[in-house]
Amino acid sequence: QVQLVESGGGLVQAGDSLRLSCTASGLTFSRYNIGWFRQNPGSERQFVAAIRPSGGSTYYSNSVKGRFTISRDNDKNTVFLQMNSLTWLNTAVYYCAEALSKAEYSGYYSSEQGYDYWGQGTQVTVSS
Repeated sequence: QVQLVESGGGLVQAGDSLRLSCTASGLTFSRYNIGWFRQNPGSERQFVAAIRPSGGSTYYSNSVKGRFTISRDNDKNTVFLQMNSLTWLNTAVYYCAEALSKAEYSGYYSSEQGYDYWGQGTQVTVSS
């Protein structure tokens, strides 16, 4: 079955960097868009970044643009989220999710309803 596993979270200080990984199995990875979302208790899940199957197109929320970089290695079935200049506002559980590649993806990449399978999440805590 499809499985997504996030890793790389942890406790860091403001200004530090982290690189999250999302490794997939049970699917033809190169056919899928991958998105990163984050969530805090009592809050809705928020879009962070997404990437098309080839890696040629990427999308970011305005709050992380310029600080976060999403990339992928299709040979390793893995998507990365490099997070730089972290602030306490970036504290959350980070989830990756997959969506089969479709032409319309550019219209719904930031919507969690557009994704089919989700990982269990990895906690990122940024101390001020």
